[in-house]
Amino acid sequence: MAETMRASDTLETTTMRKVAWRIIPFMMISYLFAIMDRGNVGMASLQMIPDLGMTKAVFGFGASLYFFSYFLMEVPSNMALERIGARRWIARIMITWGVISACMAFVRGANSFYFMRFILGAAEAGFFPGVLLYLTYWLPAAHRGRLIAFFGIAIPAATFVGSPIGGVLLTLDGAFGLRGWQWLFILEGIPSVLLGFVCLFWLTDRPEQARWLDADQRAWLCAELDREKAGRAAATGKKGWSSFLELLRNPYAWGLALACSGASAAGTVLSVWQPQFLKSFGLTNLQTGMINSIPYGIACVLMVLWGRHSDRTNERRWHTALALFLIATGFLGVFVAHSLGVTVVLLSMVLVGAYGFKGPFWAFSSGWLGAGHAAAGLAMINAISNLIGGGVMVNVYGSILRATGSHGLALLPVALMTIVGGLLVLLISRPQRETASDSAVAAGG
Repeated sequence: MAETMRASDTLETTTMRKVAWRIIPFMMISYLFAIMDRGNVGMASLQMIPDLGMTKAVFGFGASLYFFSYFLMEVPSNMALERIGARRWIARIMITWGVISACMAFVRGANSFYFMRFILGAAEAGFFPGVLLYLTYWLPAAHRGRLIAFFGIAIPAATFVGSPIGGVLLTLDGAFGLRGWQWLFILEGIPSVLLGFVCLFWLTDRPEQARWLDADQRAWLCAELDREKAGRAAATGKKGWSSFLELLRNPYAWGLALACSGASAAGTVLSVWQPQFLKSFGLTNLQTGMINSIPYGIACVLMVLWGRHSDRTNERRWHTALALFLIATGFLGVFVAHSLGVTVVLLSMVLVGAYGFKGPFWAFSSGWLGAGHAAAGLAMINAISNLIGGGVMVNVYGSILRATGSHGLALLPVALMTIVGGLLVLLISRPQRETASDSAVAAGG
């Protein structure tokens, strides 16, 4: 018996190591460029706003249009992924967003800026929830939180790498008759297109098709995922949700979406406005790019440790809620801080919370939704969180900044959102925990 258990553990370890190395690094790199292409407008704004004669309110509205089209297209995109297959659909997303991002270099005013940001959101819609859905095809629940956290490193890493690069690219001002912000869009859009073509031969749609796994590894992984799927169906008495309309009527699903909106708002608002905020301390463009990367570098490390701890303890509830409360603490501190050093520390706290939130939250959400509507459910939660956190709160920040001139005051609505979100997580996860305990008692009886 002991030898059989050791053999099973060894097979699990070698299988998951091979799966992780095959999928996660490629997805991380791809998502890194997605976030860079989405958020590089923040660094570009240092030159683009005066060049195009835009006000900060116009810029904020244009930047937010990305999230409105993203919201409209996200659920249809994830449903298309299930029908067409992850390999081809994710490649399509990457190629189209890369081309559109590069073409951002040729906007000429507010209207063309609005249009390009809107179609960029439509092009990228579905990538993040599509990857989350794809990972549920490959990752058993015990491995999901840690590996989703590794995938999520791409979000802070994109700004950690992209901000200094953006600062350098802005210095290419005048090369071949183009402004620095134009070079930024072009040179950061091309890699996404190339990665899209790589995706076509690198990804495999389902574990049963994975010829790069040994036969025993493939059999173990398929059996483990089938066992989990059957266990969720038995626990709920049905296979997922009986209909997508039922999901839309469920208050807990909306509570998860609102909780996710707080973390999304924190990350998105800072990706768009943090360069402007830091430059208000009298920094140059290059200095702004370098200092802007510091909080993201710290978040890259701590979010993985947080996701790993969540997996080891098999605890999602407090790991998710505490991350939201950390965001609120950082933003409230920024409101009263006046020095650059303290502000950078507090912004680091915010981003650690915003990105540390992702691994535990998505591991909890994907398990809670079940197999029947994971595609639509994950897309719905992510779409709503991007609409509120990105589309709405980016505009709220810009409006408060224009009215008051205070970056700290403009951050307070996001702090309030994350406090409410943390409380919602604690409320939603409590009945889930009680249900699990009841099921265990019933099984034991």
